[in-house]
Amino acid sequence: MNIYKLTGLNIEVTDAMRQYAEDKLGKLDRISDQIVDARVVMSYDSNQNAANPAKVEVQLNVPGGVIRAEERGLDTYAAVDLVVEKLERQLRRFKGRLIGQRNDRVEIPEEPEVEEREPQIARVKRHVLRPMAPEDAAIQMEALGHDFFLFRNVDTDLVSVIYRRHDGDYGLIEPAS
Repeated sequence: MNIYKLTGLNIEVTDAMRQYAEDKLGKLDRISDQIVDARVVMSYDSNQNAANPAKVEVQLNVPGGVIRAEERGLDTYAAVDLVVEKLERQLRRFKGRLIGQRNDRVEIPEEPEVEEREPQIARVKRHVLRPMAPEDAAIQMEALGHDFFLFRNVDTDLVSVIYRRHDGDYGLIEPAS
């Protein structure tokens, strides 16, 4: 696999780290020959996330799209292992969709493994959109123990979603006008 860009943020990427990432990501070629190239960003932030300060983000360019994953670990090697596992699952799903789109069903030998199923809508829930400030929505979200909360923003009168980010802060999604 051609890693066209491997960069480090708040970390110096050593030759050993680069070689490890190239070796691990190179194994993805066994799953799919559709990978054009990859972009890898390694970062280290001991202040934000003390439990898992190393983060590895990978973007695989494939025909017709992009496959992206990020993972955190104790060090960059552990994060690379985790992100490669996530990319393997995504590539298998991507490959399954490509095969499903073809009319000529070609038998492709797969590795014996637990079969992953396509995600489905398992439940539909109706929710009353109450007007509230984003701060109140965050309190409501925390009280319910959810990772996101849908509400009508009292300031903008728009349907909005507040969510908990990986770094512990909140994000707010509003429709573009």
